[in-house]
Amino acid sequence: MGAIKPTYIKKLGKQLLKEVPDISNDFSTNKEIVDEYTNIGSKGIRNRIAGYITHKKKGELKKD
Repeated sequence: MGAIKPTYIKKLGKQLLKEVPDISNDFSTNKEIVDEYTNIGSKGIRNRIAGYITHKKKGELKKD
């Protein structure tokens, strides 16, 4: 079992998924997108958000 993501990561991730059309299933691309669209100073939090949106995007692609 994995760790549960904090709500602030989920909220921001869902907001980015809704508003940004460029999100892909590639982690490094999503890191750059999170950097561009947010003002997060912490590299660790940026990576966790990028990982969350990558995970969600891969799940969407798997459903289709």
